[in-house]
Amino acid sequence: MPNVTIYTTPSCVYCKMAKEFFKSHNIEYREMNVESDLKAQEEMIKKTGQLGVPVIEINGSIVIGFNKSNIEGLLGING
Repeated sequence: MPNVTIYTTPSCVYCKMAKEFFKSHNIEYREMNVESDLKAQEEMIKKTGQLGVPVIEINGSIVIGFNKSNIEGLLGING
């Protein structure tokens, strides 16, 4: 089972798309709301230098934004 964390905000359209993608492939993920969780926000910035979301971490690899082909590659999913 892959270790997936997604850093999100409630209003982020691409975050919603990423979460729907994970659900459609039965991929469990941990969601970190960087709008309300300042510790998660600091963690995301420290790992990536990014302020924008989504930031997705899959088994230690970082994907900035909802880059479906990158995510599929890291999860071993054939598009």
